[in-house]
Amino acid sequence: MIEKDLKRYAKYFKGYTELRYQENRISRISFLNGALVMNEENSLSGFSARSYKNGFWGFASSPVTGEGEVSRLLCEAVHNASFMASKSESAVGAFPKARIQIKSNLSTKLTRRSRKEIIEFVREVDAHIAAKYKKVKSRRMLFDSLDMEKQFLNSDGSDVYSFLPRSNGMVNLSVEAGGRNKDFFETWGGGGQFEDVFHEPSDLFQKLDQQYEHLLRKAEGVFPEGGKKECVLAPELAGVLAHEAIGHTTEADYVLSGSIAEKLLGKKVASPMVTIVDFANMAMGKTCQTPVYADDEGTKAEDVVLIDKGVLRSYMHNKETALRFGVSPAGNARAFSFSDEPMIRMRNTAIVPGHDKLDEMIASVKNGYYLMRRSNGQADLTSEFMFGVTLGYEIKNGKLGRAIRDTTVSGVAYDVLKTVSMVSDDMYWRTFGFCTKSQPMLLSMGGPAIKCQVNIGGR
Repeated sequence: MIEKDLKRYAKYFKGYTELRYQENRISRISFLNGALVMNEENSLSGFSARSYKNGFWGFASSPVTGEGEVSRLLCEAVHNASFMASKSESAVGAFPKARIQIKSNLSTKLTRRSRKEIIEFVREVDAHIAAKYKKVKSRRMLFDSLDMEKQFLNSDGSDVYSFLPRSNGMVNLSVEAGGRNKDFFETWGGGGQFEDVFHEPSDLFQKLDQQYEHLLRKAEGVFPEGGKKECVLAPELAGVLAHEAIGHTTEADYVLSGSIAEKLLGKKVASPMVTIVDFANMAMGKTCQTPVYADDEGTKAEDVVLIDKGVLRSYMHNKETALRFGVSPAGNARAFSFSDEPMIRMRNTAIVPGHDKLDEMIASVKNGYYLMRRSNGQADLTSEFMFGVTLGYEIKNGKLGRAIRDTTVSGVAYDVLKTVSMVSDDMYWRTFGFCTKSQPMLLSMGGPAIKCQVNIGGR
């Protein structure tokens, strides 16, 4: 745990100033067909300083610690802000003062496992796969953890400490079918250190059974029929739709850059069954997978309702864009490492669950698809998207049928959400991977399953 008394540097602050010390600690272990191929730990730490003058920011960072270096950083940030302000004029004035004191330490309360114990945990999972799933030709596992620790102080007197950990596991299995290898990967994990997320190797065995069964069915899968189809998107697909195709269009910096959401505020953009929220730290009475209590500008984190019963209600802001739009920021300014400047980022973005049962949703589809897992994809500021689908099944007369081969789904998100006719009552969060908006970032995306019409790729 870092212990940095940033208050001793306050004497160097001039005007509105922010000072942040941050350390990211990353651990990765990977096995390939029983062999340990990766075993690494590293950390990255340092200071950053920001100064704000006449509507312009100045930023400076350094991995070097010590009072001399920190005072130099603060002076450099002031100089950079003054230089920018001297070159142009800005209509943005001073920020309203807000002082918060928040400490959020989410480190584990359990006994920490040694490096050797974690390797043996992963080795046992690998041995189980090798012994039980005889048709598997190749297997790869990756378990990684990230501890993100920050100390923040600004000239308003806001003092924030946070320790935000995340641990994940990924297993990729492949079998041979039709002379080719067919593969399918699953991920597990979420907020917490390794001991919080992974208890015993046997806890994963039932999940691996399900993965293996899906893989065998996928290996014999058929091509979907291309075109606009009635589909049930499982929570993982619905979650990435909410994040990539809706969430990014409502980040205020993108709105100012011409996002489609610029002219849609207060208008109907989705079915009345759709509500999308960027949750700060609690959702449906439970702590989120990526709980944020204060952001990297010293703003208290609060929920942002993006779409309320089909109507676009809000954007996500940092201090500067909130001032431009005449609203209050809600804690969406976040930085991945000490050398990154805070920018508007999502936290836990999700569609709010409805009242339908998943079985009833599938039963209501005469000829369509149940799409369960996704790979990478992309979306732009018009909300047009395309995502890969790595697992799905036909729906024929309300019954699940054959598995389908890898495919894609595409469309314009705001149009797709207008076709939503059912929303399930369950909730799923995905935390694997990063959002890569200029810099990576920890976050969660999720929601229930939704029934909608979407374009699906064919042969």
